Amino acid sequence: MKGSDVPMITTVTMNASIDKAYQIKGFLYPGTVMRVSGYRNSAGGKGLNAARVIRLCGVPVKATGIVGGCNGDYLLNLLSQDGIEYDFFRVRGETRSCINVLGEAGSSTEFLEPGCEVTESEQEDFLEFFRHTIQDSSMVILSGSVPRGFPPDIYGRLIRIARESEKTVFLDTRGSYLKEGITEKPDFVKPNKEELEELMGRRLESMQALIESGIKLHKRNIRYVVVSLGADGALLMCDDGCFHGISQRIYAANTVGCGDSMVAAFAAALYRKEKLKDCLAYSVAVSAANALSKKTGYFERDDLERVLGGVTVKRL
Repeated sequence: MKGSDVPMITTVTMNASIDKAYQIKGFLYPGTVMRVSGYRNSAGGKGLNAARVIRLCGVPVKATGIVGGCNGDYLLNLLSQDGIEYDFFRVRGETRSCINVLGEAGSSTEFLEPGCEVTESEQEDFLEFFRHTIQDSSMVILSGSVPRGFPPDIYGRLIRIARESEKTVFLDTRGSYLKEGITEKPDFVKPNKEELEELMGRRLESMQALIESGIKLHKRNIRYVVVSLGADGALLMCDDGCFHGISQRIYAANTVGCGDSMVAAFAAALYRKEKLKDCLAYSVAVSAANALSKKTGYFERDDLERVLGGVTVKRL
């Protein structure tokens, strides 16, 4: 799809997938035949969830990353249906599929394929492609896992390339990719409690322990550290201080993509140059509104307005 002259946010999904959401009656029982009562296919991956949310937030966005094979063609077709501008690098392998089985009482069981092998020559070509495709963006969001073949420092290399072009860089991943990535000092990271514990190498049993760990990350020259806490909202550590944002209790229909929605909304609010407290409030509200929808990376505007009115942000 043709690019825009307006500076935008680019989301990067290296390990994109065809996400299949299966609705079943009752619960998932291993070893049995399960009848699917409803299903929905979507262009999946954390960055693509974020791209859909950014578009809903009214901010210009482009999706990029890696696709391949027939599934890759189908994924791009799904993005076109969503009205998402895109520019993807193609490899010889096949784009993966991931399945989420949604049962009654909000249960969710996911089956995630690892992704195809990307050769060393394809990896080098992708880095040059990335350098070119982010030029029309003011912000770059790096999200999720990576296909097989890439080294653990791949996000660090992408951050360095984006830094050379003076982009604001968001990083939302986990494990060794997060540990290696933060050494290059992205502007924003969003670990959840478990991911933060893995980074710190210890259990974080109290809110104070979470705050102190978030502050440690911020002091490593990461401008915005957001710790997502599920139903307990999110923490923000930044130069303005430490803040806790939380929404009123909701009855979630589907929590998949809530973290991606939080990153996307924070980026959209920052793009609009909102105050940091308002960026946190907006991101918590969009994340909660996403949970009210059975779709992934989506929210209804009425839900957002209702939830946003009940979000509180306090300085800690």
